[in-house]
Amino acid sequence: MKKIIRFDRHARRRMKWRRIPEEEVKLILDKPDKTEQSIKGRINVYKTIGTRYLKVTFKEFPDEILIISVVDKS
Repeated sequence: MKKIIRFDRHARRRMKWRRIPEEEVKLILDKPDKTEQSIKGRINVYKTIGTRYLKVTFKEFPDEILIISVVDKS
């Protein structure tokens, strides 16, 4: 079963400010360059897309993935 991807308001705001589309976030989740554990059971994934190095922080639940933050680390 494929999990639902839900975006926190904070993540949506950062995506809008940095012009990061949902498709790029989903690509990072599917094929990250790097993955690391974070605090409070969160996971950070990183990927280079073009000239940008993006970081997505999310938390996984049984039926969904909650995107908490999206950052352009370039």
